[in-house]
This record gives sequence, structure tokens and C-alpha cells, in this order.
Amino acid sequence: MSRRRRRDQHVYGRHAVVALLRAQPLAVKEIWLTEGLSEGATKEFSTLAESFGIKVQIAPRSTLDRLSGNGVHQGVVARHRPMVGEGQTTLEGVLENLAGPALFLALDGVEDPHNLGACLRSAAAAGADAVIVPRSRGTGLTPAARKAAVGAAERVPLLKVANLARAMTSLQRAGVSVYGMTSDAPKTLYQTDLVSSCVLVLGAEGVGLRQLSRARCDELLRIPMVADAGSLNVSVAAGVSLFEARRQRDQSQGTAPVVEVHLKPHQD
Repeated sequence: MSRRRRRDQHVYGRHAVVALLRAQPLAVKEIWLTEGLSEGATKEFSTLAESFGIKVQIAPRSTLDRLSGNGVHQGVVARHRPMVGEGQTTLEGVLENLAGPALFLALDGVEDPHNLGACLRSAAAAGADAVIVPRSRGTGLTPAARKAAVGAAERVPLLKVANLARAMTSLQRAGVSVYGMTSDAPKTLYQTDLVSSCVLVLGAEGVGLRQLSRARCDELLRIPMVADAGSLNVSVAAGVSLFEARRQRDQSQGTAPVVEVHLKPHQD
């Protein structure tokens, strides 16, 4: 496997940096904490970083603003140096290691990194096996996407495929049903059995599924909405769809999902 270095990246946001430290500590080269960060937070990050031998710097907020591209860094930025091949997973590898019915989310050209991050977060929370995206269309795992994922980028694989339509066909051959989510489908999400292996395919913001992707689906489904409600944001639609699959699977096993709600004040 190649070990050629990529360019350094900056990961920001408290949850995103903690998740990166725990998942890939050897790839983290340096951490910046802003002046004025609470004593508890400073101690937490310093202790965690030092346990991996990672240098911690205290810097003015303006420095962290610059490093994060004026992102909402919450006073924490990490310099991350990924390696080619590091953390990569293949669709075939995920299929071979499934412990039960597959649950995938596929995104057909989503361009907003915040939407990608939110989709990753929902996928991780719903127990999805992976999120699939085309390599040449849409956004990748940018710092903004990692921040929006709130640590989920290290918990659920993001699989980049050369051709999404071919990946859908490969899943079908492996016994995975392919459901495309569209607003004009005759059948609703709630009228469909999502207990068996399936992939839920959602289109890009404002565009929806491409015609080629629609044609490859086994069935098209919609989320029922009241008249004139418009369309849902792609990350919201992904969350609704994934958790309907999770609800059905928990119900089929005679178990109820455990829901934990943590309300925290928003932190800039």
C-alpha cells in the first residue's frame, strides 16, 4: 500500500478534533487552542494530545480563524497529515464484513460540505454501514464536512466510487435493494420493507437524482409531506429515511431504540 504523503489539512471543532485524535492519533501533528478557552477544555485537550506526544500551542483567536478558514472552530484546530491509503475502505470490503442486513446511504453529487457532514452524522447515529459518494462529483471530506459531522467522519466509512451507477449495480448483484428517494415517487418510504439489505440513494441539493441513477434503482420512494411543503434538505431527508430503516429493524427484532437527548448551549 502506498504511503505517499498528502498535503496537510486542518480539522477544527471540538468533537471533530477529539474523534480524529482517538481514531488516527499518528496522523495529528499539532493542535492549537485559543487563548481564553476554559480551563477544563484546555486541560482535556492538552492531556489527550500529550498522551499521543502531540504538540499543543496556545494562540490568539485570529490564528485559529486563519487556520480554519474562518470556520466555527470552537477554540480548537488540529493539523492533520493523512497518508494515501490510510483509512480507506472498499465497497467490497464492507460487504464481506457485514454482520447483518446492509444499510447504506448513497449521495448522488451532494456539493455542500455541511450537508455531507450532517448526512455522515445521521448515518453513524442510525447504524449505517457506509456512506457512498461519487469520486468526481460533489464534495469530499473537507474540514467543514468533518466539523458538521461532529466526529461521525471517523465512525462511518465514506466510500468514494468511480461510478455511482456501477456501484448501485454491484450492490444489487450482492442482494442489496436500491431505493431512490424522489418527491414524485408513487410509493412512500413507510410502505416499503427496509429490514432487508438496502441502500437509500439521495440526489444533490435542488437537483435530485440524476436520470441514470433513477434508472438503476429497484424502486423509487418518497417521504410523504403535506401539500405545498416543498422539498426537504438532503441531510434532513437522509436522516428521516435512515431512521425509518432503523425503526423497522429494531421493531423486527423486538427491541426499542435507546434515544439519548443532550441539550447543550451553542458554542462559537
